[in-house]
Amino acid sequence: MNTQAMKTSRFRFSRRQAGGRCGGVAAAAAVVVAVMTAGVLAPPSAFAAPKHDTVQQGLNALVRDGQPAALASVKDSEGRTRTYTAGVGDLATGAKVPRDGQVRIGSNTKTFTAVVVLQLVGEGRIDLDADVDTYLPGLVRGEGIDGRQITVRQLLQHTSGIPEYGKDISDDELPYRYFEPRDLVDIALKHKAEFAPGEKWSYSNTNYVLAGLIIQKVTHRPLAEEIDRRIIKKIGLRHTYFPTVGDKTIREPHPRGYHRTKAGEPLRDFTEIDPSVAWAAGQMISTNSDLNRFFDKLLGGDSLLSEAQRAQMRTTVPVEGTPFRYGLGLMSRPLSCGGVYWGHGGDIAGYETRGGVTDAGRAANVTVTSIPTEKAAINGVQKVVDTALCS
Repeated sequence: MNTQAMKTSRFRFSRRQAGGRCGGVAAAAAVVVAVMTAGVLAPPSAFAAPKHDTVQQGLNALVRDGQPAALASVKDSEGRTRTYTAGVGDLATGAKVPRDGQVRIGSNTKTFTAVVVLQLVGEGRIDLDADVDTYLPGLVRGEGIDGRQITVRQLLQHTSGIPEYGKDISDDELPYRYFEPRDLVDIALKHKAEFAPGEKWSYSNTNYVLAGLIIQKVTHRPLAEEIDRRIIKKIGLRHTYFPTVGDKTIREPHPRGYHRTKAGEPLRDFTEIDPSVAWAAGQMISTNSDLNRFFDKLLGGDSLLSEAQRAQMRTTVPVEGTPFRYGLGLMSRPLSCGGVYWGHGGDIAGYETRGGVTDAGRAANVTVTSIPTEKAAINGVQKVVDTALCS
């Protein structure tokens, strides 16, 4: 699969590296199947797992196919929640996977960034259809790129034509290199525009770095502080945060994340990286249960956005070559049982998370501890989400 096709179908932060699992990783996966477990949250929200639970079976299959670990949290329409784990949390020690452990959530961060922008729209401080130069005068200039011709809406919807910066950053840099947001924009602007603004859709993390800079310009406060004040604290996401400058760790119990930077090489431990390479596009850390709460509160009430703002978020354009549609930091994907679910998803070296909520109030998020590269594995994560939301 080429880079563009992967971007259109995967909505990730880091660039996918081609190649299959090596024998050593496959053997490790076979061993860890023996320690797979399923569990239930404490009352009052817990409910008993069926003897043959299809979500647990799906996670087990992901581990058999080479994932070090897989985690999930599922909430039914009555508000009852179940958490799951499979595999091992640390390949070196064989430690158990922490129940609902913290993970890097990659591009799910984009939804948080989009929510803050839309809150500022509701406060009359940002206009979705104003050009980027209104807020960042003279910053966005390049070959075929002019911030006077690109709107805030086009940034959030990936219809700006602004190129991706990630293709110029190697995964080997992630564990140690710090990037300023302006560094990321400058890298992207070395490339020519992908297309004229509004002409079509193409996923670019640069769009959300610019959206984060607009938030800071308008509020005169750090992006992390605005996300924390306006979203995390407001709806009680107790295990979610935006890492501070220089913080490479994951604060609470977590499975270790693994990554291969070249085809055919063994998985390497990428748990501790400098996430500044993702910033407003993918820097945050959370849990599957917190993500379920976030998307549920976002789409199921007015605690974060008004109905008018949610309607803007859910106004979508097609993602070429897929059945997916993209709104303002929010995606819809079809379900095998009919209808769609709303969420985002995210990859960053070491972790992949997929999930969302249905209009009926079901919510599910699934995380694996390496980025799948083979088609069957990629589809496998999505299949578990579909199973959780349809069962």
